[in-house]
Amino acid sequence: MRLFHVSEDAHITRFQPRPPTRPDLDPSVGLVWAINERCLPNFLTPRDCPRVTYHEGAFTTAQERAQYFSSPTCPHVVAIESGWFPRLVHTTLYLYEFDPTAFVLQDETAGYYVSSAAQTPLARHVLTDLPKELFERHVELRVVDNLWPLRRAVQATALAWSMCRMAHALPAPNTEAEGW
Repeated sequence: MRLFHVSEDAHITRFQPRPPTRPDLDPSVGLVWAINERCLPNFLTPRDCPRVTYHEGAFTTAQERAQYFSSPTCPHVVAIESGWFPRLVHTTLYLYEFDPTAFVLQDETAGYYVSSAAQTPLARHVLTDLPKELFERHVELRVVDNLWPLRRAVQATALAWSMCRMAHALPAPNTEAEGW
């Protein structure tokens, strides 16, 4: 297993545990966060880019597969709003790789691992062409006008999904008949 931390900062030499901001975690225990390789594509966007991401889950149906995936060779989707595409194209990301033995699983579906100890990366990988990085990982990059209809639709499925930075998304459309 490989674990990573994705950043726009090229100069991190040591990761210090930070108190989590999630209400379901103890704020008195600082953590270093990492992501597994399967869910890594969820973070191959600019940091503040709102996105709806999903991949096949254990209970994904054939109907959901047909409805939510465009290609049989891409079992993972990262959807962003069209206004973020130029930033995606021009962003460089740094992939810091960790020794996985220092981490414990925090959320299997999301691919999150945590460590309460400071971590020094084993390696730093530079990613300069994010659409290409997604393509090489067999991920469909979907560019949409507004993420909210897809977000609501995906949440009602058995897909393994993650919604990130939705506070930066455009406002939800004012229509009941959005469909997907």
